[in-house]
Amino acid sequence: MEDLKLELKRQIIDVLNLEDLQPSDIDDAAPLFGEGLGLDSIDALELIMIMDKQYGIKFQNKEESKAALASIDTMAAYIQEYRTK
Repeated sequence: MEDLKLELKRQIIDVLNLEDLQPSDIDDAAPLFGEGLGLDSIDALELIMIMDKQYGIKFQNKEESKAALASIDTMAAYIQEYRTK
């Protein structure tokens, strides 16, 4: 799962143009939104697209995506359970 977490961090940095960050700067358990990494609703849409394109995951509702995208840990766990690619 560590490889998946590193892959997710790299994708987030690349897709969201967070060039001043390194994967090691992102804590696996830290919130991605709000006081954590500070992402916003536009960033959430980008993360949803990553989940769909890279892992074949389509969220059924807002609550499901909000829970899955809370942190790197939650994203990785969700991908491991529901990935289709």
